[in-house]
Amino acid sequence: MSSTLERRSVAVGDLLVGEGPAVVIGGRVNLRAYHGQVDAYEALGEHATLVEPYSAADLPAIASRADAVVVGSSWTRDIPLVRAAAGLGLPVVVERRASASMEEWLELAGYCADAGDGRVLLCEGGRLDLGLMRAARAASGRPVLADVSSDVGLSAAAVAAGADGLVVDAAGAGGTGARLGTFTGAKAVELSKGGALEFVSAGAESRAEPAQSPAGASALRVAEEAVTVVGALLRPEAPATLPECRQAIDRVDAALATLLERRAALAGIVQRIKPVGGFAGRDFARERALVARMALRAPSLGEARLAPIMNAVIEAGLHLAEERSAR
Repeated sequence: MSSTLERRSVAVGDLLVGEGPAVVIGGRVNLRAYHGQVDAYEALGEHATLVEPYSAADLPAIASRADAVVVGSSWTRDIPLVRAAAGLGLPVVVERRASASMEEWLELAGYCADAGDGRVLLCEGGRLDLGLMRAARAASGRPVLADVSSDVGLSAAAVAAGADGLVVDAAGAGGTGARLGTFTGAKAVELSKGGALEFVSAGAESRAEPAQSPAGASALRVAEEAVTVVGALLRPEAPATLPECRQAIDRVDAALATLLERRAALAGIVQRIKPVGGFAGRDFARERALVARMALRAPSLGEARLAPIMNAVIEAGLHLAEERSAR
């Protein structure tokens, strides 16, 4: 397969996965955990995002209540169930079996595309092989998800490796197993005093779902930070509308704020180490060299525009260091 295939995008509910910003998809429901002992309609409620069936009996409920169906890694060789799931008319999320090669994974994805309407996403889960995930994304042109439920700390690495979306399972994150919702963009996720999740949007629409445990909320925060900060640094975007432009700017601003906070903390350490700290200890030759190096990364701004920006950043850090030392 060619690595130069034009990237295809797949809509999962309200989210477009594969182009633009990376997204967080919360609320995967695994009906296999119930071993067929619970009615699928009851387990899914009014709506679910990603759902993995236990048997063909679950498929009617998934077709009517889910945004996408998951072909789980534990049953990718159950071809009749794979064919039936792919034929529901929903987007199909194809997980890689732990022992499967990239070629086997992509072959199964192609089979699901042929059995369905072509809307297929790849998903790497379990012990993530991020290098293989990146290679599969390039070779197939299909959107790729990383299920970070078992180790949400890998969220940033997954986005850096090219994941178009992160899947966070409420149960895997220590939650109740209820749906967490789907969201994208620079968004704060807070735990209210009553225990309900509150989504504070910085542009994109969100869909809040029932209250979750603090562990589930924490996992969402980690994943959302990864898609916002790492995504703003590494994912190319071409917004076409004013709201999309503003959302992209929000993501970049969030990344800038995070980096500025880190820079201020490092500057404070420098002030404690220097023989002469504070404004008296400024090294203007080093600052000019810093601006020159930055201009290589930001040639459209150039040294003349970057110099006052960095002077303001440096002075803000020095003021902060002096305030803290005076306490």
